[in-house]
Amino acid sequence: MNFLTPALAVKSLNEINLKKYWETGKRGIILDLDNTITPWNEMELSQDARSFLAEALGLKYKVFLLSNAKRKRTEMIAHKYAISYLAPALKPRKTAFLKALALMGLKGEQVLVIGDQIFTDILGGNRVGCYTILVPPISPREFIGTKFFRLLETLFRRSR
Repeated sequence: MNFLTPALAVKSLNEINLKKYWETGKRGIILDLDNTITPWNEMELSQDARSFLAEALGLKYKVFLLSNAKRKRTEMIAHKYAISYLAPALKPRKTAFLKALALMGLKGEQVLVIGDQIFTDILGGNRVGCYTILVPPISPREFIGTKFFRLLETLFRRSR
């Protein structure tokens, strides 16, 4: 069950102190796309996400988009912000997270994984030794499969 527990849960990206993590040796960020930095199936980053990304890049973090969304949409967003990506990632499989780490040239303990889902982002990040941060979804609109996993997340949280 420990793999399903984030190191930190916040109410928004704005609560993540990137300077503090940089000072502790974090050098990379693996970011989820849908409902973490964009509303589901949309092209534009939220205002919070744009500010967060600007700060991360300004601090010289290596930022990597790791998404189960379609490649073309993920690629377009990644290119717009000049960041690396992998999609569809088939999270929570370790393979995608390990590939992201390799492409960034970093070890798990040097990387923050930030996402809105316990069973994909948090589970996958924890399995490869990253520091995981759970954010709430930024929109109620979601893929039908995600809605099922949200129900499981709710049941999981209640059982703890």
